[in-house]
Amino acid sequence: MLTVDNAVIMAAGTSSRFAPLSYEFHKALIEVKGEILIERQIKQLKSAGITEVYVVTGYKAEQFDYLKKKFGVNLIYNSDYLTRNNNSSIWAARDIISNTYICSADNYFSENPFEKSVENSYYSAEYANGYTNEWCMTEDDKGYINSVTIGGSDSWYMLGHVFWSKSFSEAFLNILKDEYYLPKTVDKLWEKIFVDHLDKLKMRIRKYKPNLIYEFDTLDELREFDTSYVDNTRSIILKSISKELCVEERDLVHFKTQKGVSTEAIGFEFECKGNHYCYNYKSRELKEIKNG
Repeated sequence: MLTVDNAVIMAAGTSSRFAPLSYEFHKALIEVKGEILIERQIKQLKSAGITEVYVVTGYKAEQFDYLKKKFGVNLIYNSDYLTRNNNSSIWAARDIISNTYICSADNYFSENPFEKSVENSYYSAEYANGYTNEWCMTEDDKGYINSVTIGGSDSWYMLGHVFWSKSFSEAFLNILKDEYYLPKTVDKLWEKIFVDHLDKLKMRIRKYKPNLIYEFDTLDELREFDTSYVDNTRSIILKSISKELCVEERDLVHFKTQKGVSTEAIGFEFECKGNHYCYNYKSRELKEIKNG
């Protein structure tokens, strides 16, 4: 068994799909069923005996400062968060990654999945009955991941945290060191780098029961899990829009991020009582989108 040294929680990204809430505060800092997402995760790590916790910040980094005093966590700033994918958060934390949990700040665990001692490197997973567009994994006869495809049926798919052993960390970081400054690496998730080197990076699937790991990509998904958001989105923007349209917040649904030519999120679309609208975050302009 391996003793876990620490945990790295990645919280640098902009979470553009979570618009408009992500325009006002970082997704990791939203309240879900009475608890702040990242605070719940930090408490679960610490209750499992993982006392050394690092949070990699970027977007709205200042909003995480209070965590240092409240929980004694360490903050690492990822200066490349706007120009690179999440491989840059791994790179930013490279000096402290060893026997390490790598976590996403926006995961909600209904039960504590963390342990102080772990047997092997693993990627957590839940099982999809039928088709899913998630990253689906298969394993060889020794139990190691031997293929990953985007989309699949009746499969175990990537969801939640991972554990890297010291040997896995060293192997991955050596690969990342060689590839980090290549143009093709800029947009890669760290998971894609892992998939490209399955022959060298041995990791198992940690299989969890259903409804233990949650990830909310949009406000609509959050509302399904925490119904308090149906009538109170906690968003100044949506409260203003509902007032302008003379509707309730519950009438604003089906949110979709709009992006500009540079892929930067510039606003969002939504539906309200059968009508389709777009809101430009920079100009604060609300327009109805006419069919045809």
